[in-house]
Amino acid sequence: MNPPVPAPTPTPAENREDSELTWGGLSHVGRYRSNNEDAFLMLKSDGCEILRLGKTGQASLRGADYIFAVSDGLGGARSGEFASRMAADRITQFFVKTFRMPADKLAALYRELLNDLFITIHKDLMRLGQCYEECAGMGATLSLCWISHRRLFFGHIGDSRIYHLPRGGALRQLTHDHSHVGWLQRQGQLNEREARMHPRRNALQQALGAGHQFVEPQIAAVPYQAGDRFLICSDGLIDGLWDRRLAELLAECSMSGQEPGPEARLVAEAVEASGRDNVTAVVVQTPAPAGAETEAGR
Repeated sequence: MNPPVPAPTPTPAENREDSELTWGGLSHVGRYRSNNEDAFLMLKSDGCEILRLGKTGQASLRGADYIFAVSDGLGGARSGEFASRMAADRITQFFVKTFRMPADKLAALYRELLNDLFITIHKDLMRLGQCYEECAGMGATLSLCWISHRRLFFGHIGDSRIYHLPRGGALRQLTHDHSHVGWLQRQGQLNEREARMHPRRNALQQALGAGHQFVEPQIAAVPYQAGDRFLICSDGLIDGLWDRRLAELLAECSMSGQEPGPEARLVAEAVEASGRDNVTAVVVQTPAPAGAETEAGR
């Protein structure tokens, strides 16, 4: 895991931002590719139905669960684009069955539930890759955040990322890059610059589908405080921006809706700085929770 990156104190949030969940998402094809293989998903459940959210918005957590996810498709032709969108569809179908579980039951079962979701998507992608020649090698990364009962649960596989910026604190990468280069960086054998320049930085050891026989997603839960921000992004964003700049933009940009949010600034700067890959960012700001405990991830 990368060490925390110091960040400036965020600008004061409006009362609405403290009392409601606020989000923004944006995806860009980049400067060189003809199609966008990234997909992002925003869902709300009030216990009766699953609702797709707009790209930006705010809402109360009372009586509702929220899902935010980013998936980066892998594969030739347009199969990568299909894979990431299929992952998003499977997420929607899965959470129809699991929203609004009692808090004690969810705390005991969230690992099993998220693991089952990732394994289901993996098997579906593998089956398609084996049955259709045009889908051979098709796969996807997936980074997913589930906000329920005053905690954020997350599941992850691949090299998309989830970051946590506590209000007034330091940026922390929650997820592991499932690559040898990512492992070397977590062991302290590579710094951020060396990892970004490594010739095998994009070679994944785990992804959904993509010919991987076994997968072991990273699953964990974290508490949050009022005004904390979470960033879910594809590797195209990281290709254009260093962690220090991620922290600066996440802390400085308002989510009031009266000006471009942090997701727009992040994507625009990443495309300008690199743009070699598709670029996707989803930013979520949390309201005040009541009582939560940290749980270690695998």
